[in-house]
Order: sequence, then C-alpha cells, then structure tokens
Amino acid sequence: MLTRTPSVVAQVFLFLSIVLVIAIAVIQINQQQVLSPGLKYGIVLDAGSSQTTVYVYEWPAEKENDTGVVTQTFKCNVKGPGISSYESSPGALAKPFDDCLSKVKERIPAHLHKNTSVYLGATAGMRLLRLQNESAANEVLASIQNYFRAQPFEFRGAQIITGPEEGVYGWITANYLMGNFLERNLWRTWVRPYRKETVGALDLGGASTQISFIPEDSQEHFNSTLQVKLYGYNYNVYTHSYQCYGRNEAEKRLLALLLQKSNASSSVDNPCYPQNYNTSLTMKYFSGSLCTQSLRPANYYPNQLVNFHGTGDPGLCQEMVSLLFNFTACRDREDCPFNGIHQPKAKGSFVAFSGFYYTINALNLSGHFSLDDFNSSMWFFCSQSWAQLQFMLPKFEEIYARSYCFSANFIYFLLVHGYNFNAETWPQIHFQKEVGNSSIAWSLGYMLSLTNMIPAEGKLIQLPLKPPLFAGLLVFLTATALLCLLFLVYLCVVSHNRKDITRVEHVFIPE
Repeated sequence: MLTRTPSVVAQVFLFLSIVLVIAIAVIQINQQQVLSPGLKYGIVLDAGSSQTTVYVYEWPAEKENDTGVVTQTFKCNVKGPGISSYESSPGALAKPFDDCLSKVKERIPAHLHKNTSVYLGATAGMRLLRLQNESAANEVLASIQNYFRAQPFEFRGAQIITGPEEGVYGWITANYLMGNFLERNLWRTWVRPYRKETVGALDLGGASTQISFIPEDSQEHFNSTLQVKLYGYNYNVYTHSYQCYGRNEAEKRLLALLLQKSNASSSVDNPCYPQNYNTSLTMKYFSGSLCTQSLRPANYYPNQLVNFHGTGDPGLCQEMVSLLFNFTACRDREDCPFNGIHQPKAKGSFVAFSGFYYTINALNLSGHFSLDDFNSSMWFFCSQSWAQLQFMLPKFEEIYARSYCFSANFIYFLLVHGYNFNAETWPQIHFQKEVGNSSIAWSLGYMLSLTNMIPAEGKLIQLPLKPPLFAGLLVFLTATALLCLLFLVYLCVVSHNRKDITRVEHVFIPE
C-alpha cells in the first residue's frame, strides 16, 4: 500500500510526458499544415480637410477574439488639397488619386485585388461642406464612388464620419499601437495585457480637434461616452470633437477677428505672423468658411485682397488667440472647460498626434517635456523674424512656417485652459507621430473596427513553437519521463526485495 500511490502518480506523469512529446513532435514535423491560412488586405482613405492620405493595412485571415491583428504596410499622400475643396469641380478630384492607387496595386498581390476592401472616410472638412452646401458634398462623394467603381478593388463606399467616431477611432489606433489591447505571451499566443492602462488620445486636424479617454467613472458620464468592443472586451470611452477648432479653421477665425478689430480693411497687422512677413489673402480664404460666418464683415467681397503684415509679438498673439475660446460659458464649473461643453477630468497618460506633433516638432521639442519648456520654446520661436525662421525649421514651407507661432499658442490655450492640463499633468502628454512604421491616425482604428465584421477564414494554431522553446520543452518532458521511469524501476526493486525478506523470515519462524 505504501508504494501503490507514488507508483500510480509516476505512471500518470510518465504517460502524459510521452503523449506530450509525441504530440509536439508531430505538430512540429507537420508545421506547414497548421500555419495561418494567409493574409487579407484593406485600404482606408483618410479624406481630411487639407489633404487625403491612403493607408494599406494587412492582417492574418484568422481572428483574435473577433478582431483582426492589423498592421500598416503602405502610406501615400494624394497630391492636392482635401476633397472638400472640389465643391465647385467634383469631376476633377479623381485624377489626383491615380498616382497613389497605382502604387497600392503594386503593393497588394494582383490575385487579391478583387477581395480587398476600400473605405473612404471624410472628416471635418466634408462635415462643414455638408452643413454649408449638402448637394455639393453629395456630388463630391458621388464622384469618388464613380472613380473607385472602375478600380479592381471592392469599394465599400465613401462616407462622412462623425466627430465622435473620428475621436474614438484615433483612441483605438493609439492604444492598439502601444500594445494596450494585445500582447504575445510565452507561448506566442495573443492575450490581453495584465493590468495595463489605456492612454487618452488628442487629435488636431485641419477643421476639428478631438479628445478621447476613459474617465474615472464612466457611469457618471454615461451620456458622453461611447462603448467600444475590441478583442472580446468592452471599453467606455469619453470623446468630444470640437468643430472649427482644427488648426486651419482656427487660424481663419483669428484672421477674420484681426480684420474685424482693425481700422483698415486692406492692411492688417498679425502679431502671430513672424516679423517682416507679408502676405495677401482673399476675403473668401478666411471669411468664406462656415466657421467664420459670424465674423464676416458687412462689406464682404470674396475676391477682395487683404494684406497681412507680421509683427512677431508673442504677448499680443496670446491675447488674440485666447479670444477664440469662450471660457465664460461654463461659469467656473470644473467639468465644463470651454464653450459650454461638459468634459470629465482628464485622467492618465495621453498621446497627442497629427497637428499637435508637427507644431511641437517645429519648436524643436519631442516626446514629453515640461510646460515651462514648451512656453519658453514658444516665446522664443514667436520672437523670430521671417528671415531667421528659414534657418530654424528642418523643413521650410511658407504656408506652414508662417503659422507655427499661432499653432503653438492655440495648442497652449486648448490644452491648458481648454482641457485643464497643468504644470503637473502636462508631462503626461506624449507628442508622437507614429509607433514603429504605423502612423497614429483615426484610419487604423477605423480598419480595426471594420475587421470585426470580416469573418475568419480559419483558426490559427499557434504551434509550431520557436526552436529554442520547442527544444526546451522536449528536454523537460523527456527528463520528466526518464525520472518517472527510473522511479518506477526503483519501486519495483524495493518491492521485490521486501518480498524476499518476508519469505526468508517465514522460513525461520519456529513452529
């Protein structure tokens, strides 16, 4: 009885070790039969207010908890302005797509073209055009539909996405790329990271800006949160999109405000433009937008030129930029920073991308830094003359270079007085353009969400194991089997010896 239980346990371990060694060896030998059934491709066109960007994504045909594991493989900027600029000539917007689409065709295997889905998502520029001229917006989208019907891909439609959708998709992208949804464990399988916090997302486009994060208490802010399901888990994300608070539209509002406050109608000083910089802009350029309608002068002539003269005055620039925000509408309520919009307290780390990143890069800053560093860099930059700026910027383009001082001041008021970041929480903002080779943009989050609706073609078996892990397991299981076998032999010898001793004792017992 004393040896029966250890013997049974040893036999079980021996049997299991042998079975596992055989099973792993068989799978390893037949590895070609259990690999992924292939790749799928998807194309997303980010039709922003200032330009259109084409992204190509790929993912394995199998799924992880109903969501594809998506990676960016190609990016191409379409030449020319955003699609909303073609309101008066929608037929002309197709040709600029040709160059990018021909490159995309080379990137995706020809036999997969017909099964590759194409989605076009238009953002704030088209949202504004639809509000201003719905029929023109529909004609622009119809022209895109006609163009892609002649392409070899499966076009799934062109749509104008809402501000909250744009915000949430950007939040999904940032967290996906930072590994907050999935990670590989020791066995090379995808699992949800243990106790890993998500990051908030700050997106600055041309016509709108978005803030998205998971608040401290999502139930308390239930009406302002969206539920997102990814990789089998639910996330309640607060998101808000501020229309007309994108970088380009905000600057147009500043120019219209400067004209309104100026005594002259043809020559205006701009404290946010560099010293000695001069430019002439039509009234339509800055007053023709829906965002500047309330600032439009009574004697509005679309083609009239207005000369703007840069004075490079950082203090006055800050003062003028502050007027673009309505900080009195909230009446000092903590959960209502500006424009009467409710917002829970910003919590945790944030990643700021798109326009945020490009402006910070122009100030020669990167990653995360203190609010004091930002302010001193901004003040120094805004004090430079136009001639000096040409030697300071890594890439000099007039339309961007003249506006970086305004952009920096706008970002300051938006983040500090708008979203209530302070000297203590500012370093939690990480200004970033991409992770690895993937851009941080709403388009990847859009693609990830769309893969929820793409059925899996096969189940990926995560074996065969990598050689070091396979060898290690083989050695461990073989050693276990040998130890069990030796233990069983030992038990047999001990049992046999005990029987001999008992027999001898029985012979010498006196009757």
